[in-house]
Amino acid sequence: MAEYLASIFGTEKDKVNCSFYFKIGACRHGDTCSRLHNKPTFSQTILLVNVYHNPQNSAQTADGSHIILSDVEVQEHYDEFFQEIFTEMEEKYGEIEEMNVCDNLGDHLVGNVYVKFRKEEDAERAVNDLNNRWFNGNPIRAELSPVTDFREACCRQYEMGECTRGGFCNFMHLKPISRELRRELYGRNRKRGGGGGGGVGGGRKSRSRSPPTRRSRSRSRERGRRDRSRSRERRPRDREGRSGRF
Repeated sequence: MAEYLASIFGTEKDKVNCSFYFKIGACRHGDTCSRLHNKPTFSQTILLVNVYHNPQNSAQTADGSHIILSDVEVQEHYDEFFQEIFTEMEEKYGEIEEMNVCDNLGDHLVGNVYVKFRKEEDAERAVNDLNNRWFNGNPIRAELSPVTDFREACCRQYEMGECTRGGFCNFMHLKPISRELRRELYGRNRKRGGGGGGGVGGGRKSRSRSPPTRRSRSRSRERGRRDRSRSRERRPRDREGRSGRF
């Protein structure tokens, strides 16, 4: 009997525990759900509730009409938001394995940000600290999340472009970041991890590493200049577009 109960825990067959909360860390019924929401006491993943505000859904003029933004503007806004959260989390609390942002419209999922740290103690420290902080003029609500495998939490139909429920689907519709930002944020983590020889072929790579040449140094200087000029261009837009920051 114990084995059977363990095998159905968190599934739709489980009549005691909420399968939606177990899979996605949120439930549309909230506290009124008829099944238990077992909040973890330790986890690698934290949830920042309703933090991301899609400008396509909220941007309005003085007369209340919606501002129409291009896809490029929306992506730039999202990339800046993602980079700010990711960088702040990693610099203050520890290495991040994965970060995901929901683009759903349902109250229990809209704007949710899931950050999966490499270490559970980093996640715990982040939750304790973030609940005393503000972002965009609003208090942050942070909690440990049971979600560890985002493949189980995501809507497969959405990924194939076939979800008929749209933004009100009860599974995660994850908003992607640009390829360039993904390379910048996750690429540096892989380089850092590879330096310790923990990955496949780590030892071989460290032995074959050669000192930087004059050409590679000049390339990195050029890259740095480009990055600084981009950040200078972005700053005024940040001040105009978003009122609050960490």
